[in-house]
Amino acid sequence: MLLKNTLAFLAAACLLLSAVPTLAATKIQTPPEAMALPFQPGERLHFALKWERITVADAVLAVEKFVELEGRPALHISMTAQTRPFFDFFYKVRDRIDSYVAPDARSSLLLSKKQREGGYRRSYTVRFDQQDGKAFYESSSGNKKVTEIMPGRTLDELAVYYFFRLIPELEAGQTLTSPVTDGKKFVVGEAKVIQRETVTVEAGTFDTFLVEPDLKHLGGVFKQSDDAVLQIWVTDDEHRIPVKIRGKVVVGHFNAELTKTEGLKAAS
Repeated sequence: MLLKNTLAFLAAACLLLSAVPTLAATKIQTPPEAMALPFQPGERLHFALKWERITVADAVLAVEKFVELEGRPALHISMTAQTRPFFDFFYKVRDRIDSYVAPDARSSLLLSKKQREGGYRRSYTVRFDQQDGKAFYESSSGNKKVTEIMPGRTLDELAVYYFFRLIPELEAGQTLTSPVTDGKKFVVGEAKVIQRETVTVEAGTFDTFLVEPDLKHLGGVFKQSDDAVLQIWVTDDEHRIPVKIRGKVVVGHFNAELTKTEGLKAAS
């Protein structure tokens, strides 16, 4: 299931019609604590997903809007991914992740994930109680789990990427860490800054930092591959946009490359 892993890792890299509870959220004005964020509602990052050299799918990372969620201000971010029409015939993918984070983007409030990959269907939500340090997982099939998390700081699998965009300075040799949960397991995720590189993709040429996440907590084909590698190139500016993602696993290589940006926040 190489395509499945390609989609899953846009996102330390990660869904539309499955039965997840409706999220009641009302749009609000930008909270004061969000003014310093390097991203804003309306930002959309478009990616082409490739297996070897063949483009098989497209994905979008989006900053949606600020909302009131169960009486609290929150920022809604999302990721969608879908195969191109030709590949729908072989293995149709329609995935969506919706993440709601605190206005400063440093902790998660709610995650909704919906997957349609071939004949596979899965959907679930994770509600975060950051004060008491608990995450409440519930799937559409009725499975439930409560996971202990780090109070006030834990992020979901999509929100962790936006958290890393808040780091003002990067340098080679630096190790980035953050507490992360998918609702079923809590870990402290790590990634190492390797070096500066200039990268050219469809969206343009960028000065970047090459970052390599630690894969010890990842499953699937990464777990099966003794020499698995995941590499992410992020821009060397205040936006910290991922322009390229490359993975090497037991069944081949996959890439995600930035094709277009919309709604980037103006440089301060």
